[in-house]
Amino acid sequence: MAPDTEHKGPGADPARIPPRWFITTAWRVHRGLYRMTGGRFGLRRPTPRVFGMMRLHTIGRRSGAQRMAILAYFEDGPNLVTMAMNGWGDPPPAWWLNLQANPVASVDLPGGEHRSVIAREARGAERDRLWEAFRAMDSYDGDLNDLAALRSRETPVIVLEPLV
Repeated sequence: MAPDTEHKGPGADPARIPPRWFITTAWRVHRGLYRMTGGRFGLRRPTPRVFGMMRLHTIGRRSGAQRMAILAYFEDGPNLVTMAMNGWGDPPPAWWLNLQANPVASVDLPGGEHRSVIAREARGAERDRLWEAFRAMDSYDGDLNDLAALRSRETPVIVLEPLV
């Protein structure tokens, strides 16, 4: 069984996610607060136990227009790591489809830092290690594996490497 599809065992409470309307409303409010405050609210640095929040800029794979998403992340050396999940919904998020078409992107980090990055999907032992780092964070209500098991496919772990 893939690392993100293991369950806690018999009798464990099933993972639950809020209704889709609640998730999309929360995303809209988060983006609105970011815009209204000029970026002063909405991003945060990760700590050893809590993921950070960054703003990812991609190019739309069909439109060619700039797209933005605010994502959870943590730092792995010089790299930023995130998960391609769509509020735990089954389809992949648009930002990940955009990165697959054009992996060059940029991110805004707390404190006004801006980085150019290139995206790739972690595989094998690297993916397992990074998945476990996300699991170790206190930011999830319940077990990350149980949430991931709600999806029909493995949740991609995305590495954003500095573009030099």
